[in-house]
Amino acid sequence: MVSRTVLIPLIVACALFMEQMDSTVIATSLPMIATDLGESPIALKLALTSYLVSLAVFIPVSGWMADRFGSRTIFRAAIGVFVVGSVFCGLSSSLDSFVAARFLQGMGGAMMVPVGRMVILRSVSKAELVQALNYLTIPALIGPIIGPPLGGLITTYLNWRWIFFINVPISLLGIYLATRFIENLRVDRVPPLDWPGFLLSALGLSLTMLGLATIGRHLVSARVSSGCLALGVIALIAYYLHARRAEHPLLRLDLFRLQTFRVGVLGGSLFRAGIGALPFLLPLFLQLGFGLTPFQSGLLTCSAAAGSMCMKTISRKILRRFGFRTVLKFNVGFASASLVAIAFFTIHTPHAGIVLTLLFGGVFRSLQFTSLNALSYADVDHADVSQASSIASAVQQLSLGMGVTIGAFALQASSYVQGHTQLVAADFWPAFVLVGLLSLSSLRFILQLPDNAGHQISGKT
Repeated sequence: MVSRTVLIPLIVACALFMEQMDSTVIATSLPMIATDLGESPIALKLALTSYLVSLAVFIPVSGWMADRFGSRTIFRAAIGVFVVGSVFCGLSSSLDSFVAARFLQGMGGAMMVPVGRMVILRSVSKAELVQALNYLTIPALIGPIIGPPLGGLITTYLNWRWIFFINVPISLLGIYLATRFIENLRVDRVPPLDWPGFLLSALGLSLTMLGLATIGRHLVSARVSSGCLALGVIALIAYYLHARRAEHPLLRLDLFRLQTFRVGVLGGSLFRAGIGALPFLLPLFLQLGFGLTPFQSGLLTCSAAAGSMCMKTISRKILRRFGFRTVLKFNVGFASASLVAIAFFTIHTPHAGIVLTLLFGGVFRSLQFTSLNALSYADVDHADVSQASSIASAVQQLSLGMGVTIGAFALQASSYVQGHTQLVAADFWPAFVLVGLLSLSSLRFILQLPDNAGHQISGKT
């Protein structure tokens, strides 16, 4: 019989597979979607950001809902909402409707993976955590591997709308497996929902992200963009003050007193912000800069996901041998350098060179993500797992959204400074250098870790 350490992560991986494949398919197809909707490719960053905003808004409440109504109930409902949003994306005829459908998708995504991760954390011991997380992510990495070429194939030879309908059969499989194998775990005594905290966090996160996403986009005026950003920051500050006084805050910020949680989440957010720009920048670079078709672009970019999958099979052994601090400290340099290396691609760069660069970059990024994810829960008690998972997931998605915004802003600024009216290959290199340095800045947090950080998880003696 398959152990719970293997079975539950594989079931949750169905949801993660769907979410990851969806995001990579969309990234590959962005130029074609933009053309069909009559928008510029950079304008489509709003569709990517709206999804991430939705995640950041609704992830904080996912832990409370799972405790209150049961993890299986919320997990299945989340998959259903996600696939309904996918169908509406495929039916969209304007940027506004596409953005709204992506926001609906994000509401489902906000519940799927955090609740699934919470089930895993409550079902396995800390000694088995790295192994369980690998079982979770290995199948999910199939999405980024087949997503780019599949999205490119559909977009090039069929129609981009079909890329959203492939989520329907996957969602039905996920709902069936969850119904049969996942327990409906819930907490006996759930405190009332912190409605003021939810409203403040939702307002703060959404306005901040929308303000950043619309800067320089010409959808709204600069005054509206800066106003959204200012109000968002004020709301987030208000939530911080509220959380310090509330008896049962929506997000318990005192968990950041745990050093491993603070480094894994806050330090990891800088790394994720840099990496988060890659799915947005790279397809545009290959298609608009080098003139590749979406299918050709997808075949090249999927090599990064293949590298990630290879690393998942040995990451546990590496952590056991060297420990979290050593692995994170040295690997962040290699991972960040792999981003900067993309800046040196030219139209004459052999495709084999591009594939190898992306492949090794995927290896380093995978090891960093696995290490950061496992480290975040090294010192978290089982009673605080729901809170920790919600906070970590919200910050992770917010940082990915920040990465898209920063990457797009750097690309726009580079194009403007160089006097180009259309995006060309020369506009991209400053953006890749910037996001690489952003990822490297997480080293400041990593160096704060003691040598024995997370040893109960890594197994290093």
